[in-house]
Amino acid sequence: MSKIKLFIASLSVIITAFLLVFPASAARVYNPDTNKWETPSERQAARRGVSPIKKKIVDYKTKEKPGTIIVETSERRLYLVLEGGKALKYGVGVGREGFQWSGIHRISRKAEWPSWTPPAAMRKRIPGLPAFMPGGPDNPLGARALYIGSTLYRLHGTTEAWTIGQAVSSGCIRLTNDDVIDLYDRVKVGAKVIVRR
Repeated sequence: MSKIKLFIASLSVIITAFLLVFPASAARVYNPDTNKWETPSERQAARRGVSPIKKKIVDYKTKEKPGTIIVETSERRLYLVLEGGKALKYGVGVGREGFQWSGIHRISRKAEWPSWTPPAAMRKRIPGLPAFMPGGPDNPLGARALYIGSTLYRLHGTTEAWTIGQAVSSGCIRLTNDDVIDLYDRVKVGAKVIVRR
């Protein structure tokens, strides 16, 4: 009987020690959208629309003028060129396989809480997609949209923060709502947009 009590006591000590040493790892869960192990607080931040990639000012060598937007789709980053060899770097979601593109255009229009008219080809691919969605928090274009020339593409917001850093869109470049509002306030209609693959 004393061997059983000793075994139970030893097992209790081992379990307690394990829980004290590894509480964080025990609470981490795998997120297939970001391909990372995350804590519950990181998952909660993603649900609130916080970007998993924080914007920051970086050194950036380019011959482009300040105010130019450069999207590096392979990096899944957007750079807003600043003065003095710097750029503001944002995390973005980009076009998935088969929907990637590149080119040089200008911002032709800006809109707050834009409405969305999905193209006919998209409605054909995605049955049940409405022909029109009014602007608002449930609209896939998010809080702001910057229209890229005469293309069907936009730089726009999203509440799906977990898609930032991923190749998931039908060609548009998406930022979190917080980041797209920040970019929207800094960029003028007519700004040059360079999208590189």
